[in-house]
Amino acid sequence: MTNFSPREIVSELDRHIIGQHDAKRAVAIALRNRWRRQQLDESLRDEVMPKNILMIGPTGVGKTEISRRLAKLAGAPFIKVEATKFTEVGYVGRDVEQIIRDLVEVGIGLAREKKRSEVQAKAHMSAEERVLDALVGATSSPATRDSFRKKLRSGELDDKEIDIEIADTATGMGGFDIPGMQGGNIGVLNLSEMFGKAMGGRTKKVRTTVKASYTDLIRDESDKLIDNEVIQREAIRAVENDGIVFLDEIDKIAARDGGMGAGVSREGVQRDLLPLVEGTTVSTKYGPVKTDHVLFIASGAFHVSKPSDLLPELQGRLPIRVELRPLTKEDFRRILTETEASLIRQYKALMETEGLGLEFTDDGIDALADVAVHLNSSVENIGARRLQTVMERVLDEISFNAPDRGGSSVTIDAEYVRKHVGDLAQNTDLSRFIL
Repeated sequence: MTNFSPREIVSELDRHIIGQHDAKRAVAIALRNRWRRQQLDESLRDEVMPKNILMIGPTGVGKTEISRRLAKLAGAPFIKVEATKFTEVGYVGRDVEQIIRDLVEVGIGLAREKKRSEVQAKAHMSAEERVLDALVGATSSPATRDSFRKKLRSGELDDKEIDIEIADTATGMGGFDIPGMQGGNIGVLNLSEMFGKAMGGRTKKVRTTVKASYTDLIRDESDKLIDNEVIQREAIRAVENDGIVFLDEIDKIAARDGGMGAGVSREGVQRDLLPLVEGTTVSTKYGPVKTDHVLFIASGAFHVSKPSDLLPELQGRLPIRVELRPLTKEDFRRILTETEASLIRQYKALMETEGLGLEFTDDGIDALADVAVHLNSSVENIGARRLQTVMERVLDEISFNAPDRGGSSVTIDAEYVRKHVGDLAQNTDLSRFIL
């Protein structure tokens, strides 16, 4: 679990997302509270419940991006799911308990990586012995092995091809999702795991270079040193105490205007979410998991429905409301220039692969922001995503002809932008279909 302060979390999010300070603050405080709770003594720790968050704002203002960046920062089991993917229990489809099962799988992956890093040095030594076995044979003399060991460590043998045997982790067929069935993913996967253990695990022969073989061999040797039961225990503990679920598109399961929704993935899904958000026990193939302290962050555009259209009980379980404001021209300008992986930086790097230089003038950037704002106000407000449409339109000709123009440079100024999208942007009827 990360121990960043709220200010550090906000500044990290600022590198990738422009504006939306309230949402960043709420998320940063919620993440820090996870760490604070762990510092309490056990009697009080169980009483401190997470304050779930509901983010409300138009599309393309940064709700989903906040969740993506938070996942990298959290250092805890984190999963982002769309509420529209689930159906009410009893109908064909995935029920909401699958969210927690998927979160446990994420936790297992994190715990396994952590354990692998702890035994890395020992696994590396074992991997080196296996490479030497492949090079000179298991029965070779110590002198020969030492001679080859020196060559191996100096990198002389990196490109030599060898045959190695590694554990066959491919199952051939995945498990079956049985809707409504407790325990979730039951099927071929579990059977193959059982048979694999009974027969000592399957192996496969792979031909690879000495250098490339280390990745597979170190993973193989690490897994031999790791106790799976310990991993499962730690993963479940991490999910129960630090798990975060980001529930996107929650507005799509709200019954509009308070009426009963016709879709099976509307009100029924909300009812199924209630115990999950409040705290229940979910059966997984690794054991029961309590959701009392899992943090839920829900988000939705609420274009058609309103937050009050959600079930009152669900509204009560999302006590912190954060409104994300629509983007202004200045925001668009900053998105194009200030973020760490801004669109302008991406397009410059893409064109450099063809040997073509791309320069954007200040008035060119202003013109791009102007067109995006104009289209959002006159056609449909899709937020920052509009910039991608405009940029693609402006750079369409350059992208197509780039291989023929290597070694040259192109300047994108206001005149260039107006020439390529100006007329189209002014013609509202056309821009509805093309931009």
